[in-house]
Amino acid sequence: MYVCSCFGITERQVREHAESGACTPRQIAGACKAGTDCGSCVRRIQALLGRGACPRRETEDTLGPAGVPVVAPVSGPRVAEAA
Repeated sequence: MYVCSCFGITERQVREHAESGACTPRQIAGACKAGTDCGSCVRRIQALLGRGACPRRETEDTLGPAGVPVVAPVSGPRVAEAA
């Protein structure tokens, strides 16, 4: 079934690009132009990619610039400093 009628991109092609490492609609667009013309297929591409479909996604989300791990701030009750 076609996902992007503007460029003739099928579900199968989107899945193949995802298996090759394209984890976001923007990366899919970079690989095959799907979603770059009218944009009506972007939601369908998001659905095909699914949540957690890309094994690298979690790793990329925890890395900052130059691949340096990003440490989330610890949240909890604030302790007043002694004067």
